[in-house]
Amino acid sequence: MPLIQMVLNMMTDDIVAHLQSIANADIAEHSQRFFKTCPGEYGAGDKFLGIRVPVLRNLVKQYKNAELADAIKLLHNEYHEIRLFALLLMVALYQSSKQIEQQKAIFDSYLANTKWINNWDLVDCSAHKILGHYLLDKNREVLFQLAVSNSLWERRIAMMATYTLIKHQQFEQTFALAELLLDDNEDLIHKVAGWMLREVGKIDLAAELRFLDLHYQCMPKTMLRYAIEKLPQSQRKHYLKVSTA
Repeated sequence: MPLIQMVLNMMTDDIVAHLQSIANADIAEHSQRFFKTCPGEYGAGDKFLGIRVPVLRNLVKQYKNAELADAIKLLHNEYHEIRLFALLLMVALYQSSKQIEQQKAIFDSYLANTKWINNWDLVDCSAHKILGHYLLDKNREVLFQLAVSNSLWERRIAMMATYTLIKHQQFEQTFALAELLLDDNEDLIHKVAGWMLREVGKIDLAAELRFLDLHYQCMPKTMLRYAIEKLPQSQRKHYLKVSTA
């Protein structure tokens, strides 16, 4: 076995063993219910060790010598928290990258492994911090490709990625994707689209209201409720009263 592969295996084996050693059965049982892992639910079949997110974030700091190849290998693990650790590690690697080539490698690896980014928390901790940031000054067509995917999680990745664009006052993709996803059948898509519209409103309320005025009558109720959550009660009542979605 090549030396580099041996080092890679040692690092990932050490991380997996560490995570398994702090597993908590009670937390795992709760997580399996919370993340809807029963047959027919969105997280069907997922497995949990039972580790809280703050613990995982602290552990990422301890493994500062881990590399992208380690993260990718960990992302393919059957346990949810190990995949979450992998994504937190990818975010840390991306944010510490000094060269665009390194950032592109992480961006490309993220897109190549969306199969394993298969629950809302996995998406929400990473999509905007990697995809969204990388695309700040680049073509965003990939987001629209993801938004028409058969995968619920790829569609959520597309919408969630716009969070960083929003923070930089770039709202066009958020509005375009929210409009594209108006007819989506998944509640988790309605929620993230409404959430991102609400985030736009925190920066430019007039822009959010213009979008709502155009689309609220055909907007899924969950998306609308998330979008108007921070509006004054009178405005919320107006949109909810007239909406027929």
